[in-house]
Amino acid sequence: MYTTNDIYPVSDFNRKPSEHIKRMQETRKPEVLTVNGKAAVVMLDPDSYDQLAQSAELLRTLDNIRLAKAEYEAGNSKSIEQVFSELKSELKAKYPDVL
Repeated sequence: MYTTNDIYPVSDFNRKPSEHIKRMQETRKPEVLTVNGKAAVVMLDPDSYDQLAQSAELLRTLDNIRLAKAEYEAGNSKSIEQVFSELKSELKAKYPDVL
């Protein structure tokens, strides 16, 4: 995570962008830039961003699995045969000349 050492006014970044970029590349820590003393933006190096995005995607996937498991355990599921049968019926109704 970041500390108070990782918070900078945006004006400091505007004056010395290469220093900020170099620091982030070396430490792999995000920087918070402030405008009028309030956090305005968080900057990350690309590798840290990719790792964060992958972690978020994994959490979404795990949450979807948890929800699907709960639906299944509650009896709110269908067999694969039933699903395909329903899809085939819907497609037949929509495209009667194809199927």
